[in-house]
Amino acid sequence: MPTLTFRFYRELNDFLAPPLRQRNFSFDFAALGSIKNAIESLGVPHTEVDLVLVNGQSVNFEYRPQDGDRVSVYPLFESLDISSITRLRPYPLRESRFILDCHLGRLARYLRMLGFDCIFYGHCTDEQLVKISVDQQRILLTRDIELLKRRALTHAYYVRATKPLNQIEEIITRLQLQNSFAPFSRCTFCNAPLVKVSKQAVWSKVPEQSRRRFNDFACCKNCGRVYWKGSHYERMQRLIEKLRKK
Repeated sequence: MPTLTFRFYRELNDFLAPPLRQRNFSFDFAALGSIKNAIESLGVPHTEVDLVLVNGQSVNFEYRPQDGDRVSVYPLFESLDISSITRLRPYPLRESRFILDCHLGRLARYLRMLGFDCIFYGHCTDEQLVKISVDQQRILLTRDIELLKRRALTHAYYVRATKPLNQIEEIITRLQLQNSFAPFSRCTFCNAPLVKVSKQAVWSKVPEQSRRRFNDFACCKNCGRVYWKGSHYERMQRLIEKLRKK
């Protein structure tokens, strides 16, 4: 049987069986198809991969490996343009926009709070998620490994953490988004931009105590929700500063 020698780098090891992590290993195949199929047969979704070197040369996912090839596989470089050497994607997404699967609602709200254009539907099929990601050039965030193996996907990320606060820290750190924040510029419920409005314009929508205490208000252009710097604002500011330092 043909044999390939692999080395997976950094967080790609999360998808491998423990004995295969952080080292070179050889794997026998009954038959060799594309390098994409070989990588995914070991458990690593192609959307997590940004560079594949075979015997030191960059190849695309359609490359058909040969017996004895040495394969180095590197993780996503979403914030770094490596288009001059990689053969997998023509470009990185310079503007980070997202679509999230139905299990990541709290993460979606955190991303919107930071100002990121972030689509989230409570119910959406895998086919719809993939189509939106591709058509609108959005990074798909999910905890479904099998979804990440869809051939059409080019920009996606497997969220390792299970708690929302840990998830937002992971996304900001992994995709290096610290300098891309635009806090409190989007509606956390529907994702539409916020616009500044006068107190008089939203008088009937704001509790009396808040009308007395605050003068600065913003309103969602889509759903009409009103925002002001209430008791949650300082907590969110502390979180934002923490994330900037990640």
